[in-house]
Amino acid sequence: MTSNHANKTNKTSLIVGASRGLGHAMAAEFLGRGWNVIGTVRGLDRSQLHDLADAHRGRVEIEQLDVTRPEEIAALRDRLAEKQIDILFVNAGTANTNQDETIAEVSTDEFIRVMVTNALSPMRVVEGLQDCVTPAGLIGVMSSGQGSISNNRNGGHEVYRGSKAALNQYMRSYAARHAHDSRALVLMAPGWIRTGLGGPDAPFGMEETVPQIVTTLIAQQGKPGLRYLDREGRDVAW
Repeated sequence: MTSNHANKTNKTSLIVGASRGLGHAMAAEFLGRGWNVIGTVRGLDRSQLHDLADAHRGRVEIEQLDVTRPEEIAALRDRLAEKQIDILFVNAGTANTNQDETIAEVSTDEFIRVMVTNALSPMRVVEGLQDCVTPAGLIGVMSSGQGSISNNRNGGHEVYRGSKAALNQYMRSYAARHAHDSRALVLMAPGWIRTGLGGPDAPFGMEETVPQIVTTLIAQQGKPGLRYLDREGRDVAW
């Protein structure tokens, strides 16, 4: 999974949601490029991130965080008070159980669950941990091409689409409130990838896509303002 960029650096990435899937693969990729990694896991069970920590002694820190609990975000902020984070990337996402249902058909509880996980909680993490990120650093959030309103010509996946569009709008508001901030802000649309969320029919695997995601994020450092990008660094239509 990791690229051949093993030159060690003093830079650190904080990946929120790194126990498995894309978050874990991103942690491995950053490690392969010589970065140090702080990764969060939601529960106490052993995860793939623990295996990474065993394989990279002294370069991986594991923190517990449920992004839906504001008090845990605040506690993590306190624990990281002395850390210097170069890239904060929030990898939180879920979908409603039946993605074929329309917005009028989804239950209120299911709608709330998806919106809290995909839109509200990532923004709480960004707001809560922003001060940990260096002035030349980057704050990124995992969005989706399905969050694009202008590109929505086929419909479908209505609840998920809406949650990612909401996330994009909230990041636009955050960027407007921090217009003079020197840090880069990125909404990442990684494409349809074979993960637990993407499913087995997705056309792309993590081994080919995650290096592109990490390359794009690293390249955006030092570029203030918000961009909505695909994994190859191309602008996505809002």
